[in-house]
Amino acid sequence: MTVTESRESDFGVEGEQPQSLGRAAARNLATTTKSVPQMQGITSRWLLRMLPWVQASGGAYRVNRRLTYAVGDGRVSFSIAGGEVQVIPPELGELGPLRGYEDEEVLTELAGRFSQREVEAGEVLAEFGHRADQVYLLAHGKVNKIGTGEYGDRTVLATLANGAYFGEQVLLDADGIWEYTIKAVTPCTVLSLARRDFEQILDNSETLQAQIDQARSSETPLSNPHGEAEIAVAAGHEGEFALPSTFVDYELAPREYELSVAQTVLRVHTRVADLYNQPMDQVEQQLRLTIEALRERQENELVNNKDFGLLHNADLAHRTPTRAGPPTPDDLDDLLALVWKDPAFFLAHPRAIAAFGQECSKRGIYPQSIDHNGHQVPSWRGIPLLPCNKLEVSKTRTTSIMLMRTGEASQGVVGLHQVGLPDEYQPGLSVRFMGINEKAIISYLVSAYYSAAVLVPDALAVLENVEIGREG
Repeated sequence: MTVTESRESDFGVEGEQPQSLGRAAARNLATTTKSVPQMQGITSRWLLRMLPWVQASGGAYRVNRRLTYAVGDGRVSFSIAGGEVQVIPPELGELGPLRGYEDEEVLTELAGRFSQREVEAGEVLAEFGHRADQVYLLAHGKVNKIGTGEYGDRTVLATLANGAYFGEQVLLDADGIWEYTIKAVTPCTVLSLARRDFEQILDNSETLQAQIDQARSSETPLSNPHGEAEIAVAAGHEGEFALPSTFVDYELAPREYELSVAQTVLRVHTRVADLYNQPMDQVEQQLRLTIEALRERQENELVNNKDFGLLHNADLAHRTPTRAGPPTPDDLDDLLALVWKDPAFFLAHPRAIAAFGQECSKRGIYPQSIDHNGHQVPSWRGIPLLPCNKLEVSKTRTTSIMLMRTGEASQGVVGLHQVGLPDEYQPGLSVRFMGINEKAIISYLVSAYYSAAVLVPDALAVLENVEIGREG
Protein backbone atom coordinates (compact mmCIF):
# COMPACT_ATOMS: atom_id res chain seq x y z
CA MET A 1 0.00 0.00 0.00
CA THR A 2 1.36 3.39 -0.92
CA VAL A 3 1.29 6.44 1.30
CA THR A 4 -1.41 8.03 -0.88
CA GLU A 5 -3.68 5.01 -0.38
CA SER A 6 -3.22 4.79 3.37
CA ARG A 7 -5.80 5.85 5.92
CA GLU A 8 -5.33 8.08 8.91
CA SER A 9 -4.99 6.39 12.30
CA ASP A 10 -5.33 7.97 15.73
CA PHE A 11 -1.95 9.68 15.56
CA GLY A 12 -0.93 9.59 11.91
CA VAL A 13 -1.15 7.64 8.71
CA GLU A 14 -1.92 3.92 8.83
CA GLY A 15 1.14 1.86 8.05
CA GLU A 16 3.52 4.29 9.70
CA GLN A 17 5.17 3.46 13.01
CA PRO A 18 3.24 5.22 15.88
CA GLN A 19 5.25 7.66 17.92
CA SER A 20 2.90 7.79 21.02
CA LEU A 21 0.35 5.69 22.93
CA GLY A 22 -2.91 5.15 21.01
CA ARG A 23 -6.36 6.16 22.20
CA ALA A 24 -7.78 2.62 22.41
CA ALA A 25 -4.90 1.40 24.59
CA ALA A 26 -5.01 4.52 26.75
CA ARG A 27 -8.69 3.96 27.62
CA ASN A 28 -7.77 0.67 29.28
CA LEU A 29 -6.10 2.69 32.04
CA ALA A 30 -8.71 5.46 32.23
CA THR A 31 -11.73 5.66 34.59
CA THR A 32 -15.03 6.37 32.83
CA THR A 33 -17.22 9.10 34.29
CA LYS A 34 -20.75 7.70 34.65
CA SER A 35 -24.18 9.06 35.40
CA VAL A 36 -26.60 7.38 37.76
CA PRO A 37 -29.22 5.29 35.90
CA GLN A 38 -31.71 7.55 34.14
CA MET A 39 -35.46 6.94 33.88
CA GLN A 40 -37.72 8.63 31.33
CA GLY A 41 -40.88 7.88 33.34
CA ILE A 42 -39.97 10.31 36.14
CA THR A 43 -42.17 13.42 36.08
CA SER A 44 -42.46 16.54 38.22
CA ARG A 45 -45.30 14.94 40.24
CA TRP A 46 -46.79 18.29 41.19
CA LEU A 47 -49.84 16.75 42.82
CA LEU A 48 -47.75 14.83 45.36
CA ARG A 49 -45.70 17.94 46.05
CA MET A 50 -48.62 20.31 46.43
CA LEU A 51 -51.06 18.27 48.52
CA PRO A 52 -50.84 18.80 52.28
CA TRP A 53 -50.30 15.34 53.78
CA VAL A 54 -52.32 14.32 56.81
CA GLN A 55 -51.42 11.52 59.22
CA ALA A 56 -54.01 8.73 58.98
CA SER A 57 -53.47 6.78 62.18
CA GLY A 58 -55.03 3.35 62.11
CA GLY A 59 -54.94 3.33 58.32
CA ALA A 60 -58.21 5.27 57.89
CA TYR A 61 -59.43 8.87 57.79
CA ARG A 62 -63.05 9.79 58.51
CA VAL A 63 -64.53 12.92 56.94
CA ASN A 64 -67.29 14.23 59.22
CA ARG A 65 -69.70 16.66 57.59
CA ARG A 66 -72.93 18.39 58.43
CA LEU A 67 -76.07 16.53 57.53
CA THR A 68 -76.91 16.92 53.84
CA TYR A 69 -80.26 15.97 52.38
CA ALA A 70 -79.83 13.32 49.71
CA VAL A 71 -81.01 14.44 46.29
CA GLY A 72 -79.33 11.84 44.09
CA ASP A 73 -76.10 12.31 42.16
CA GLY A 74 -77.80 14.36 39.46
CA ARG A 75 -76.90 12.19 36.46
CA VAL A 76 -78.52 9.30 34.66
CA SER A 77 -76.53 6.32 33.34
CA PHE A 78 -77.15 4.43 30.13
CA SER A 79 -76.32 1.10 28.50
CA ILE A 80 -75.06 1.18 24.92
CA ALA A 81 -75.25 -1.69 22.42
CA GLY A 82 -74.01 -0.65 19.00
CA GLY A 83 -75.93 2.49 18.15
CA GLU A 84 -78.79 1.71 20.53
CA VAL A 85 -78.88 3.58 23.82
CA GLN A 86 -81.12 2.62 26.75
CA VAL A 87 -81.51 4.14 30.18
CA ILE A 88 -80.67 1.82 33.07
CA PRO A 89 -84.04 1.42 34.88
CA PRO A 90 -82.89 2.11 38.49
CA GLU A 91 -81.26 5.32 37.24
CA LEU A 92 -84.73 6.80 36.68
CA GLY A 93 -84.74 7.31 40.44
CA GLU A 94 -82.54 10.36 39.76
CA LEU A 95 -85.62 12.22 38.49
CA GLY A 96 -87.13 14.20 41.34
CA PRO A 97 -90.68 12.75 41.20
CA LEU A 98 -89.27 9.19 41.15
CA ARG A 99 -86.60 9.66 43.81
CA GLY A 100 -86.66 6.74 46.21
CA TYR A 101 -89.00 4.67 44.04
CA GLU A 102 -87.81 1.04 43.91
CA ASP A 103 -90.41 -0.98 42.01
CA GLU A 104 -88.10 -2.65 39.48
CA GLU A 105 -90.89 -3.93 37.25
CA VAL A 106 -92.44 -0.47 36.81
CA LEU A 107 -89.05 1.21 36.35
CA THR A 108 -88.14 -1.33 33.67
CA GLU A 109 -91.41 -0.64 31.88
CA LEU A 110 -90.82 3.09 32.07
CA ALA A 111 -87.27 2.70 30.73
CA GLY A 112 -88.63 0.72 27.78
CA ARG A 113 -90.99 3.57 26.83
CA PHE A 114 -88.14 6.06 26.24
CA SER A 115 -87.45 6.61 22.54
CA GLN A 116 -84.02 7.48 21.15
CA ARG A 117 -83.45 10.52 18.99
CA GLU A 118 -80.38 12.05 17.31
CA VAL A 119 -80.28 15.85 17.45
CA GLU A 120 -78.17 18.17 15.31
CA ALA A 121 -76.27 21.15 16.72
CA GLY A 122 -78.53 24.22 16.86
CA GLU A 123 -81.76 22.23 17.09
CA VAL A 124 -84.29 23.34 19.72
CA LEU A 125 -85.60 20.55 21.96
CA ALA A 126 -87.85 22.65 24.18
CA GLU A 127 -89.06 26.19 23.63
CA PHE A 128 -90.05 28.75 26.23
CA GLY A 129 -93.82 29.16 26.64
CA HIS A 130 -94.73 25.98 24.75
CA ARG A 131 -96.53 23.04 26.34
CA ALA A 132 -94.21 20.64 28.17
CA ASP A 133 -95.17 17.06 27.33
CA GLN A 134 -91.82 15.23 27.20
CA VAL A 135 -89.17 14.18 29.71
CA TYR A 136 -85.68 14.30 28.18
CA LEU A 137 -82.55 12.36 29.14
CA LEU A 138 -79.28 13.55 27.58
CA ALA A 139 -77.23 10.44 26.79
CA HIS A 140 -74.50 12.21 24.84
CA GLY A 141 -73.69 15.76 23.79
CA LYS A 142 -74.17 19.22 25.20
CA VAL A 143 -77.16 21.59 25.33
CA ASN A 144 -77.72 25.14 26.59
CA LYS A 145 -80.56 26.01 28.93
CA ILE A 146 -81.61 29.49 27.80
CA GLY A 147 -83.85 31.82 29.74
CA THR A 148 -84.65 35.48 30.28
CA GLY A 149 -82.05 37.58 32.03
CA GLU A 150 -82.55 40.32 34.61
CA TYR A 151 -82.90 42.99 31.91
CA GLY A 152 -85.09 41.03 29.53
CA ASP A 153 -82.37 39.70 27.24
CA ARG A 154 -81.85 36.03 26.46
CA THR A 155 -79.07 34.42 28.48
CA VAL A 156 -77.58 30.96 29.03
CA LEU A 157 -78.77 29.80 32.44
CA ALA A 158 -76.82 26.53 32.39
CA THR A 159 -74.99 24.11 30.12
CA LEU A 160 -76.05 20.47 30.41
CA ALA A 161 -73.93 17.51 29.30
CA ASN A 162 -73.84 13.71 29.33
CA GLY A 163 -76.22 12.20 31.90
CA ALA A 164 -78.27 15.34 32.49
CA TYR A 165 -82.07 15.44 32.27
CA PHE A 166 -84.80 18.08 32.02
CA GLY A 167 -88.59 18.25 31.91
CA GLU A 168 -89.15 15.96 34.91
CA GLN A 169 -91.98 18.29 36.03
CA VAL A 170 -94.03 16.65 33.24
CA LEU A 171 -94.42 13.62 35.52
CA LEU A 172 -96.31 15.77 38.04
CA ASP A 173 -98.21 18.22 35.86
CA ALA A 174 -99.80 17.35 32.53
CA ASP A 175 -100.53 21.00 31.73
CA GLY A 176 -97.13 22.55 32.41
CA ILE A 177 -95.26 24.83 30.04
CA TRP A 178 -91.54 25.21 29.40
CA GLU A 179 -90.03 28.01 31.49
CA TYR A 180 -86.82 27.97 29.45
CA THR A 181 -85.51 26.98 26.02
CA ILE A 182 -83.21 24.00 25.46
CA LYS A 183 -80.93 24.28 22.42
CA ALA A 184 -78.31 21.74 21.29
CA VAL A 185 -74.73 23.04 21.25
CA THR A 186 -73.28 19.85 19.75
CA PRO A 187 -74.81 16.82 18.03
CA CYS A 188 -76.69 14.99 20.79
CA THR A 189 -78.27 11.65 21.56
CA VAL A 190 -81.39 12.10 23.68
CA LEU A 191 -84.04 9.77 25.08
CA SER A 192 -87.56 11.11 25.57
CA LEU A 193 -90.68 9.88 27.35
CA ALA A 194 -94.06 11.33 26.33
CA ARG A 195 -96.55 12.27 29.04
CA ARG A 196 -99.21 10.01 27.47
CA ASP A 197 -96.87 6.98 27.71
CA PHE A 198 -96.19 7.79 31.36
CA GLU A 199 -99.91 8.08 32.10
CA GLN A 200 -100.57 4.63 30.64
CA ILE A 201 -98.12 3.09 33.09
CA LEU A 202 -99.34 5.33 35.91
CA ASP A 203 -102.95 4.16 35.50
CA ASN A 204 -101.89 0.51 35.90
CA SER A 205 -99.54 0.86 38.89
CA GLU A 206 -100.74 1.64 42.40
CA THR A 207 -97.18 1.97 43.72
CA LEU A 208 -96.33 4.55 41.05
CA GLN A 209 -99.55 6.47 41.83
CA ALA A 210 -98.58 6.56 45.50
CA GLN A 211 -95.07 7.77 44.58
CA ILE A 212 -96.38 10.61 42.43
CA ASP A 213 -98.98 11.64 45.06
CA GLN A 214 -96.23 11.76 47.68
CA ALA A 215 -93.98 13.78 45.38
CA ARG A 216 -96.78 16.33 44.83
CA SER A 217 -97.49 16.76 48.53
CA SER A 218 -94.04 16.39 50.10
CA GLU A 219 -92.23 19.40 51.51
CA THR A 220 -88.48 19.82 51.18
CA PRO A 221 -86.71 20.12 54.56
CA LEU A 222 -85.20 23.50 55.33
CA SER A 223 -81.67 23.59 53.99
CA ASN A 224 -79.01 26.09 52.96
CA PRO A 225 -77.85 26.53 49.32
CA HIS A 226 -75.38 23.67 49.80
CA GLY A 227 -78.07 21.19 50.85
CA GLU A 228 -76.93 21.17 54.49
CA ALA A 229 -79.43 21.22 57.34
CA GLU A 230 -80.25 24.83 58.14
CA ILE A 231 -78.93 26.47 61.33
CA ALA A 232 -81.60 28.89 62.57
CA VAL A 233 -80.15 32.31 63.44
CA ALA A 234 -81.91 35.62 64.14
CA ALA A 235 -80.36 38.97 63.22
CA GLY A 236 -81.41 42.62 63.22
CA HIS A 237 -84.10 42.24 65.88
CA GLU A 238 -84.88 44.69 68.68
CA GLY A 239 -86.25 44.32 72.16
CA GLU A 240 -87.15 41.06 73.85
CA PHE A 241 -87.34 39.00 70.70
CA ALA A 242 -87.87 35.26 71.06
CA LEU A 243 -84.63 33.81 69.69
CA PRO A 244 -84.80 30.67 67.59
CA SER A 245 -83.31 27.50 68.99
CA THR A 246 -81.17 25.25 66.84
CA PHE A 247 -78.49 22.60 66.69
CA VAL A 248 -75.97 21.46 64.11
CA ASP A 249 -76.80 18.02 62.76
CA TYR A 250 -74.14 15.66 61.43
CA GLU A 251 -74.09 12.89 58.88
CA LEU A 252 -74.91 9.58 60.55
CA ALA A 253 -72.65 7.55 58.26
CA PRO A 254 -69.63 9.72 57.36
CA ARG A 255 -67.26 8.44 54.73
CA GLU A 256 -64.01 6.80 55.75
CA TYR A 257 -61.01 6.73 53.44
CA GLU A 258 -58.77 3.72 53.97
CA LEU A 259 -55.14 3.96 52.95
CA SER A 260 -54.40 2.25 49.66
CA VAL A 261 -51.09 0.57 48.88
CA ALA A 262 -48.68 0.20 45.98
CA GLN A 263 -46.15 -2.59 46.44
CA THR A 264 -43.44 -4.51 44.66
CA VAL A 265 -40.65 -6.93 45.55
CA LEU A 266 -37.17 -5.74 44.55
CA ARG A 267 -34.68 -8.55 43.89
CA VAL A 268 -30.89 -8.18 43.70
CA HIS A 269 -28.35 -11.01 43.38
CA THR A 270 -25.81 -11.11 46.22
CA ARG A 271 -22.96 -11.27 43.72
CA VAL A 272 -24.07 -8.00 42.18
CA ALA A 273 -24.61 -6.39 45.57
CA ASP A 274 -21.20 -7.54 46.84
CA LEU A 275 -18.90 -7.00 43.87
CA TYR A 276 -20.29 -4.23 41.69
CA ASN A 277 -20.70 -1.38 44.15
CA GLN A 278 -18.10 1.13 42.99
CA PRO A 279 -18.56 3.94 42.34
CA MET A 280 -22.32 3.44 42.83
CA ASP A 281 -24.21 1.23 45.25
CA GLN A 282 -26.21 -1.20 43.11
CA VAL A 283 -28.90 -1.82 45.74
CA GLU A 284 -29.30 1.91 46.30
CA GLN A 285 -29.76 2.63 42.59
CA GLN A 286 -32.19 -0.27 42.15
CA LEU A 287 -34.16 0.99 45.13
CA ARG A 288 -34.13 4.61 43.91
CA LEU A 289 -35.64 3.74 40.54
CA THR A 290 -38.17 1.37 42.11
CA ILE A 291 -39.35 4.11 44.48
CA GLU A 292 -39.64 6.55 41.57
CA ALA A 293 -41.93 4.08 39.80
CA LEU A 294 -44.02 3.62 42.97
CA ARG A 295 -44.42 7.38 43.40
CA GLU A 296 -45.49 7.74 39.77
CA ARG A 297 -48.09 5.03 40.32
CA GLN A 298 -49.17 6.73 43.55
CA GLU A 299 -49.89 10.00 41.74
CA ASN A 300 -51.76 8.13 39.01
CA GLU A 301 -53.95 6.45 41.64
CA LEU A 302 -54.65 9.76 43.39
CA VAL A 303 -56.00 11.09 40.10
CA ASN A 304 -57.70 8.07 38.52
CA ASN A 305 -58.55 5.49 41.20
CA LYS A 306 -62.31 4.81 41.07
CA ASP A 307 -62.57 4.68 44.87
CA PHE A 308 -60.60 7.70 46.09
CA GLY A 309 -59.18 9.30 42.90
CA LEU A 310 -59.91 13.00 42.56
CA LEU A 311 -61.47 12.71 39.10
CA HIS A 312 -64.05 10.24 40.43
CA ASN A 313 -64.68 12.05 43.72
CA ALA A 314 -65.41 15.50 42.32
CA ASP A 315 -69.01 16.39 43.10
CA LEU A 316 -71.21 16.27 40.01
CA ALA A 317 -72.39 19.81 40.71
CA HIS A 318 -68.75 20.87 40.39
CA ARG A 319 -68.15 19.29 37.00
CA THR A 320 -68.57 21.60 34.05
CA PRO A 321 -68.10 21.05 30.30
CA THR A 322 -66.13 23.41 28.11
CA ARG A 323 -68.10 26.03 26.26
CA ALA A 324 -66.81 25.18 22.79
CA GLY A 325 -64.36 22.27 23.14
CA PRO A 326 -60.83 23.69 23.54
CA PRO A 327 -59.93 25.15 26.96
CA THR A 328 -60.50 28.90 26.91
CA PRO A 329 -60.00 31.65 29.49
CA ASP A 330 -63.79 31.63 29.99
CA ASP A 331 -63.68 27.93 30.88
CA LEU A 332 -61.00 28.43 33.52
CA ASP A 333 -62.99 31.35 34.90
CA ASP A 334 -65.95 28.98 35.22
CA LEU A 335 -63.76 26.70 37.35
CA LEU A 336 -62.72 29.64 39.51
CA ALA A 337 -66.39 30.45 40.02
CA LEU A 338 -66.84 26.96 41.46
CA VAL A 339 -63.72 26.91 43.65
CA TRP A 340 -63.67 30.57 44.55
CA LYS A 341 -62.68 30.24 48.21
CA ASP A 342 -58.88 30.31 48.23
CA PRO A 343 -58.10 28.17 45.13
CA ALA A 344 -54.61 26.66 45.28
CA PHE A 345 -53.73 25.42 41.78
CA PHE A 346 -54.97 24.09 38.45
CA LEU A 347 -53.81 20.63 37.38
CA ALA A 348 -53.82 19.76 33.67
CA HIS A 349 -52.15 17.53 31.11
CA PRO A 350 -49.22 19.32 29.39
CA ARG A 351 -51.11 19.18 26.08
CA ALA A 352 -54.13 20.82 27.72
CA ILE A 353 -51.89 23.61 28.98
CA ALA A 354 -50.55 24.04 25.45
CA ALA A 355 -54.11 24.12 24.06
CA PHE A 356 -55.04 26.77 26.63
CA GLY A 357 -52.04 28.85 25.58
CA GLN A 358 -53.10 28.62 21.95
CA GLU A 359 -56.62 29.80 22.81
CA CYS A 360 -55.15 32.72 24.76
CA SER A 361 -52.93 33.65 21.81
CA LYS A 362 -55.96 33.70 19.49
CA ARG A 363 -57.57 36.26 21.78
CA GLY A 364 -54.44 38.34 22.17
CA ILE A 365 -54.13 37.32 25.83
CA TYR A 366 -50.73 36.44 27.22
CA PRO A 367 -50.94 35.00 30.76
CA GLN A 368 -47.92 35.65 32.92
CA SER A 369 -45.72 32.93 34.34
CA ILE A 370 -45.24 33.07 38.10
CA ASP A 371 -42.53 31.88 40.43
CA HIS A 372 -43.91 28.84 42.24
CA ASN A 373 -41.63 27.10 44.71
CA GLY A 374 -38.62 28.18 42.69
CA HIS A 375 -40.11 27.15 39.33
CA GLN A 376 -41.47 29.38 36.57
CA VAL A 377 -44.92 27.97 35.76
CA PRO A 378 -47.83 29.30 33.66
CA SER A 379 -50.76 30.76 35.56
CA TRP A 380 -54.27 32.11 35.14
CA ARG A 381 -55.63 34.88 37.38
CA GLY A 382 -52.53 34.39 39.55
CA ILE A 383 -53.32 30.69 40.14
CA PRO A 384 -50.54 28.33 38.99
CA LEU A 385 -51.37 25.97 36.13
CA LEU A 386 -49.36 22.84 36.89
CA PRO A 387 -48.68 19.95 34.46
CA CYS A 388 -49.69 16.37 35.26
CA ASN A 389 -49.58 13.61 32.66
CA LYS A 390 -51.78 11.39 34.87
CA LEU A 391 -54.82 13.31 33.59
CA GLU A 392 -55.16 10.98 30.65
CA VAL A 393 -55.95 11.96 27.07
CA SER A 394 -58.75 9.87 25.52
CA LYS A 395 -58.78 8.34 22.05
CA THR A 396 -60.85 11.31 20.90
CA ARG A 397 -58.14 13.65 22.26
CA THR A 398 -60.08 15.00 25.19
CA THR A 399 -58.94 15.35 28.77
CA SER A 400 -59.87 17.13 32.02
CA ILE A 401 -58.55 20.08 34.00
CA MET A 402 -58.87 20.22 37.80
CA LEU A 403 -58.88 23.15 40.19
CA MET A 404 -58.66 22.57 43.92
CA ARG A 405 -58.39 24.17 47.32
CA THR A 406 -56.06 22.31 49.67
CA GLY A 407 -55.52 21.80 53.39
CA GLU A 408 -57.57 20.81 56.44
CA ALA A 409 -57.79 24.38 57.71
CA SER A 410 -59.32 25.49 54.39
CA GLN A 411 -61.68 22.48 54.16
CA GLY A 412 -59.91 21.48 50.99
CA VAL A 413 -58.29 18.45 49.41
CA VAL A 414 -55.71 16.57 51.49
CA GLY A 415 -53.40 13.65 50.89
CA LEU A 416 -53.44 10.82 53.40
CA HIS A 417 -50.50 8.75 54.57
CA GLN A 418 -49.05 7.27 57.74
CA VAL A 419 -45.57 8.05 58.99
CA GLY A 420 -43.64 5.97 61.49
CA LEU A 421 -44.00 2.70 59.58
CA PRO A 422 -41.68 -0.20 60.39
CA ASP A 423 -38.52 0.04 58.21
CA GLU A 424 -39.68 3.43 56.90
CA TYR A 425 -37.48 4.74 54.10
CA GLN A 426 -39.47 7.85 53.19
CA PRO A 427 -42.68 9.30 54.75
CA GLY A 428 -45.40 6.74 54.07
CA LEU A 429 -43.00 4.36 52.30
CA SER A 430 -41.19 1.36 53.78
CA VAL A 431 -38.46 -0.97 52.53
CA ARG A 432 -38.44 -4.31 54.36
CA PHE A 433 -35.74 -6.95 54.02
CA MET A 434 -37.37 -10.28 53.11
CA GLY A 435 -34.31 -12.50 53.21
CA ILE A 436 -32.03 -14.37 50.79
CA ASN A 437 -33.29 -17.41 48.92
CA GLU A 438 -31.44 -20.59 47.91
CA LYS A 439 -30.34 -18.93 44.66
CA ALA A 440 -28.54 -16.16 46.58
CA ILE A 441 -31.09 -13.49 45.60
CA ILE A 442 -31.85 -10.74 48.11
CA SER A 443 -35.50 -9.61 48.28
CA TYR A 444 -36.87 -6.30 49.57
CA LEU A 445 -40.58 -5.50 49.95
CA VAL A 446 -41.18 -1.88 48.92
CA SER A 447 -44.57 -0.47 50.02
CA ALA A 448 -46.17 2.97 49.68
CA TYR A 449 -49.39 3.74 51.61
CA TYR A 450 -51.58 6.66 50.54
CA SER A 451 -55.02 8.04 49.74
CA ALA A 452 -56.73 11.41 49.26
CA ALA A 453 -59.87 13.03 50.67
CA VAL A 454 -62.08 15.90 49.52
CA LEU A 455 -63.29 17.47 52.77
CA VAL A 456 -66.17 19.48 51.28
CA PRO A 457 -67.55 19.27 47.72
CA ASP A 458 -66.65 22.83 46.68
CA ALA A 459 -62.93 22.16 47.27
CA LEU A 460 -62.58 20.47 43.87
CA ALA A 461 -63.92 21.27 40.40
CA VAL A 462 -63.31 19.53 37.08
CA LEU A 463 -63.49 20.94 33.56
CA GLU A 464 -64.56 17.98 31.43
CA ASN A 465 -64.30 17.08 27.73
CA VAL A 466 -61.40 19.44 27.08
CA GLU A 467 -60.39 19.13 23.43
CA ILE A 468 -56.68 19.37 22.71
CA GLY A 469 -56.53 18.37 19.06
CA ARG A 470 -58.84 20.78 17.25
CA GLU A 471 -57.37 22.37 14.11
CA GLY A 472 -57.72 25.98 13.07
